[in-house]
Amino acid sequence: MFRHRLEAAESLARRLSHLKGQNPLILAIPRGGVPMGRRIADILEGELDVVLVRKLGAPGNPEFAIGAIGEGDRIWLEDTANRFGEAAINREIERQRALIAERRQRYTPVRAPIDPAERIVVVVDDGSATGATMTTALESLRPRGPARLIAALGVAPPETLVRLERLADEVICPEAPAHFRAVGQFYADFAPVDDDEVIRLLGSQPG
Repeated sequence: MFRHRLEAAESLARRLSHLKGQNPLILAIPRGGVPMGRRIADILEGELDVVLVRKLGAPGNPEFAIGAIGEGDRIWLEDTANRFGEAAINREIERQRALIAERRQRYTPVRAPIDPAERIVVVVDDGSATGATMTTALESLRPRGPARLIAALGVAPPETLVRLERLADEVICPEAPAHFRAVGQFYADFAPVDDDEVIRLLGSQPG
């Protein structure tokens, strides 16, 4: 459906064009959301930062998501987490909490995260299957008082968008296919984004 992440970002930016001139805060979910967030921030003349969320992997099967954790220790667990012992889940939470702290230090070492209070905030990701990371990002941001909280994704299944609509003031998603296996299937180029690229994009200036 998209040639690459930048094409998806431009599609989202068109749907968010009314925010230009309002200095929106674009919070990208690393790593794949960051190139998109940079492009959207440039087009809308907003600020870019990251909102750090980590998937919680199942004990013994880290690729199977049982929830997510965000900055501020917001934890979201799927019902499937009940299959696993509390001690194993807590070990995974601590591991991901440490990775979030390490990533924040690496990505924005000379400044604190940008305060979302009273700002129009757009949370950006390249896509979501279950909505776990976007859900946790939105729930971690809402108590911090944004004036408006918008979820912007390149692609997601319809049932995920219904879930996100309960948490965001607005959900923007150009593609919502019913038959959904993975985010990458909807991008011709879905190359991994590394930390060096994230740091470069966060340090670059709009325009």
